Amino acid sequence: MQIELAHYLLLSAVLFGIGVMGVLTRKNLIVIMMSIELMLNAVNLTFIALARYSANIEGQVIVFFVLCIAAAEIAVGLAILIAIWRHRGMMSIDSLKQLKW
Repeated sequence: MQIELAHYLLLSAVLFGIGVMGVLTRKNLIVIMMSIELMLNAVNLTFIALARYSANIEGQVIVFFVLCIAAAEIAVGLAILIAIWRHRGMMSIDSLKQLKW
């Protein structure tokens, strides 16, 4: 059995769905950030698969930029989470509702 484009796209859709469910159902901010990273990696898998099957390098270039932006997002996000942890002592979404306008 040969792995085709549809297999990669199905795997990417499943990973993206798991990430969406993690963002929508979890209350821990670390788990939510991990779910966002899972969704970004699912999109990267789609880009790589499409670039591979179309024999075009542009998808791989886009993945490189997405990875750079994801690394910056994680660095800033973790800094914010550490500040929240030091100030509040917990990382629950419910404890952050007081930060609303």
